[in-house]
Amino acid sequence: MSNILKAACVQMNSGPVIEENLKAAGAFVRAAAAEGAQLIVTPENTCHIRASGEKKLASAQPEETHPALPFFAALAKELGVWILVGSIAVKISEKQVANRSLLFSAAGELVAAYDKIHMFDVDLPTGESHRESETVRPGDKAVVAGTPWGGLGLSICYDLRFPRLYADLAKAGAVLLATPAAFTVPTGRAHWEILQRARAIETGSFVLAAAQTGEYEGGGRTYGHSMIVGPWGEVLAQAGEETGFITAELDITAVQKARTAIPALQHDCDYAF
Repeated sequence: MSNILKAACVQMNSGPVIEENLKAAGAFVRAAAAEGAQLIVTPENTCHIRASGEKKLASAQPEETHPALPFFAALAKELGVWILVGSIAVKISEKQVANRSLLFSAAGELVAAYDKIHMFDVDLPTGESHRESETVRPGDKAVVAGTPWGGLGLSICYDLRFPRLYADLAKAGAVLLATPAAFTVPTGRAHWEILQRARAIETGSFVLAAAQTGEYEGGGRTYGHSMIVGPWGEVLAQAGEETGFITAELDITAVQKARTAIPALQHDCDYAF
């Protein structure tokens, strides 16, 4: 296992057309790999963002015919890098999709998949409402994937607000936590950085937060500000509102140092009332 990892988070402004978004994601992945990135994370909804769940359902594709899988498998193998596709919409029935993360090894093999567990069903103070559960089937399994640098815990966007998930991922061997997202602007301004740093601090883990940015179909807006956070809560890299990518060199030994200094995971327990 290698202790040094150069990681990258891709920041996108995905539109409604899958093929166009794959082209954009591919260009950023290639550029990050050219700068030495070995693990590259793309945001939630990498392949397309639609104005409504109904439109996403109409244009989503089943996994067996989805162009993202052969595209990223071939790209990972060609570049010799690990790619975590933050999420794609996988059609599983005429009425539902799965919001699914996919991890490809440097050999181009699909080594892990994770379906988003927590559904973004909210009514924000700004009047903005979302009902992800109307068209998305929630997952029911947490996932820690093996990589050359240690365990990678998978999550997607709204999962970020549920700290017990990340504690369980860390206890199951994760030293890296992926939090790809398409955060809204009001929640991003209020909570994005705080939540990313909190999850890193609570678990003593590196956090890789690739984000969507800018306006998408229908006039909605995403926050951007992709981040890479260290296990002591330090911000190692952060984007603004532009598309592109960020990189940081991670020393995996920092995880054990943080967890030894403050063994919160060992002290965690169930509580009686």
